[in-house]
Amino acid sequence: MNNQLRIIAAVIAIAAGAATLHAQPKIGSIGFGLMLGEPTGITLKGSLQGNNAWDMAIGTSWFGNVTIQADYLWNANVFNSNKAGLYFGVGGALGIGNGKGIVIKNDDDDEKKETAVGVRGVAGFNTVPFSSPIEFFFEIDPILSFAPSIGLNFMGAIGVRYYP
Repeated sequence: MNNQLRIIAAVIAIAAGAATLHAQPKIGSIGFGLMLGEPTGITLKGSLQGNNAWDMAIGTSWFGNVTIQADYLWNANVFNSNKAGLYFGVGGALGIGNGKGIVIKNDDDDEKKETAVGVRGVAGFNTVPFSSPIEFFFEIDPILSFAPSIGLNFMGAIGVRYYP
């Protein structure tokens, strides 16, 4: 009886492992969700060919009352896992309305009522637990603002996306 339970447990474990082989979103799939941080708002992510993807977000931020950002991402399978990975990317951000625009700059740090434009990098961690259609992520993003003035800051966010 003990051996039968071990065999059944082994078969279940192998089947569960096989079910998670395609846990990451499939090419062409688009996920949507929420993110908290910079910005706090809604997010979209789409899978492309190979290890590439794109993402977008719109929300509120220090960069402007409304911040829109978009990135091109490269996934790095450093954990040799289909459940978790790192990603890196480059993109841009647009801040509209009252906002700091930047943090490190030459003049005062008062809020500006101007449009802020910047180039950003992205470094993040994502995981798709079990074989669910849910992705959790955490990212940090250095951003170089070049309008209305030049400056540097780091943004960060955590979030969740659903892939229907």
